[in-house]
Amino acid sequence: MNVFISHSWTYSDHYNKLAEWIFEDDWFINGTRLNFFDTSVPRDNPIHYAPSDQALQAAIYERIAASHVVVIPTGMYANHSKWIKKEIGGSALHRKPILAVDPWGQKRAASVVMAASTQAVGWNKQSVINGVWHLGNGNY
Repeated sequence: MNVFISHSWTYSDHYNKLAEWIFEDDWFINGTRLNFFDTSVPRDNPIHYAPSDQALQAAIYERIAASHVVVIPTGMYANHSKWIKKEIGGSALHRKPILAVDPWGQKRAASVVMAASTQAVGWNKQSVINGVWHLGNGNY
């Protein structure tokens, strides 16, 4: 299953923890291994050096189109990030479900993310995996 994690590199700790939970742990259902693949934009990817915002958006939309589910932390920075808003738009365009994840200890969730989400979960590894698996299999 392909998973795109939305992020702002300024707040990369949320991305890093979600990526660790989803991609570094081994997950099984009834003895069958679950395979999650990261379609996010890594920090060292040349996509960051796109010649224009339009080219960068097109590259991000390609990654979203190749994903089964989009995971977005609901940190308040998301309300002010034009790229997270564009990722939400790409998710809608390509009809990809959004799993909103409320970071641990967060007092308020980003309304832009919550309004666009298909499902919301708390900052808990098992809840995140259950949400990704549920949405990624078309259960929404």
